[in-house]
Amino acid sequence: MVANQKILVVLPAFNAEKTLEKTYREIPFDIVDEVLLVDDMSQDHTVQKAKELGIKHIVIHDKNQGYGANQKTCYREAIKRDADIIVMLHPDYQYTPKLIPSMVQIIAQHIYPVVLGSRILGRGALKGGMPVYKYIFNRMLTFIQNILMGAKLSEYHTGYRAFSRKVLETINFEANSNNFVFDNQMLAQIHFAGFEIAEITCPTKYDKDSSSINFTQSIKYGLGVLKTSFQYFMEKSGIYHFKIFH
Repeated sequence: MVANQKILVVLPAFNAEKTLEKTYREIPFDIVDEVLLVDDMSQDHTVQKAKELGIKHIVIHDKNQGYGANQKTCYREAIKRDADIIVMLHPDYQYTPKLIPSMVQIIAQHIYPVVLGSRILGRGALKGGMPVYKYIFNRMLTFIQNILMGAKLSEYHTGYRAFSRKVLETINFEANSNNFVFDNQMLAQIHFAGFEIAEITCPTKYDKDSSSINFTQSIKYGLGVLKTSFQYFMEKSGIYHFKIFH
């Protein structure tokens, strides 16, 4: 616990057998109370590896539902388990668990209710192996989103996030996509609800075992991001109302 608040780390897993142990071993269990792994019907031995590591709380989807659906289960279960602070950590070791104490402290001390690990602050993205086309897309989409949403984030596309329980209970994350644009919709909802968002510099690692969407999926994701941003703009302007914001 930190400041008498229960800390739960959620691991949305899909084919993470090779990287799960490395990720799990770096989790700071001096402050983390529980780890929950949700497996989206992996085709490898992710679940077996999780059990070998001693992860007690495992939820297994009976069919592959998608990255967004995986997170929905993560957050739903985290709320059921009475977590006060929820950290979403990818089990592919793309983000270092060593930043969890810093992220958690910001929320536990009531400075900000949401913390993102940004790969763009500093110079960690390209140095860590982020493909150049992804870096360019990241910067272009973030620029457009900041204009349409009236925000000033360094990036909207990081998968390393921490939330207070209140945030997850306030936004309608169940209405979001079951696919990759879920992450972006969540940030739009959080910003729309008036929660402030903190960012900390996060190094990133891209290697052969890290999960990553391909070029075609990136284009589809980018279009989904633009759609979400325009929906936010229209909702905020009173032009049209969208379910994800209510």
